[in-house]
Amino acid sequence: MKKFFKMGCFGFIGLIVLIIIIGVATSGGDNGEQTANDNNEPVSGEVSDDKAAVENEESKKEDTKEEDNVPSEYKSALKKAEAYATTMDMSKNAIFAQLTSENGEKFAAEAAEYAMSKLEHDWKANALKKAESYSDTMQMSKQAIYDQLISENGEKFTEAEAQYAIDNLKADFKENALAKAKSYQETMSMSPEAIRDQLTSEHGEKFTQEEADYAIENLDK
Repeated sequence: MKKFFKMGCFGFIGLIVLIIIIGVATSGGDNGEQTANDNNEPVSGEVSDDKAAVENEESKKEDTKEEDNVPSEYKSALKKAEAYATTMDMSKNAIFAQLTSENGEKFAAEAAEYAMSKLEHDWKANALKKAESYSDTMQMSKQAIYDQLISENGEKFTEAEAQYAIDNLKADFKENALAKAKSYQETMSMSPEAIRDQLTSEHGEKFTQEEADYAIENLDK
C-alpha cells in the first residue's frame, strides 16, 4: 500500500507539471501570434486605402480597354463635339445636328450619339454666352434673344437653358432699343413712329413699350 501511494503522488505531481508546461506554451504561442499581428497586419484604414487604390486601378484599366474598342469615327465625332461646345458655345442639339448634317460634318448618327453621350458640358453656361453675344453685338431685345436661343432654326437650347441665360444676362435693354432705333433712322431713314412700331413688333425687335419709348425720346432730332 505504501509503494502504491508513492507512485500515485509522483503521477499527480507530474500531471501538475505537465499542465503548467502546456499553459506556458499556450500563453507564449498566443503572445507570439498577437505580436505577429501587431507587427505585420495593416490597420483597417490601410486596408481600405489599399482596396480603393486597387479598385481605382482596375477601373482605369477597364476604361482604357473600353476606349481601345471604340471606332475611330466615334472618337473623331467626340473631338468635334468638344470643339463646338468649347469654342462656339453651341447647344447640345445644335452640335448633334451639325455632326450629322450633310452640309456639316456628315458623321453617322451612331457616331454622333456616342459623342453626345460622352460629352460633359455646362449647356446653361453656353446659352448665357450666346445671349451675351446677341445683346452685345446685335443689340437684341430680351424676348428676341430668348426666342433665338430656343428656335429650331436658331440655337436649339432647351427652354430651361434659355431661361437661365435670360435670368443671368446683364444687359441694358433700353440702350439696346436705342441702338436699334438709331440704326433704323440712319440706314433706312424711317420715321420715329415707324421705328417705334418696328421696335415693339412681334415680327420685329420685340422690345417692350417702355424700352421703345426710351429709344424714340433719345433719337437724334
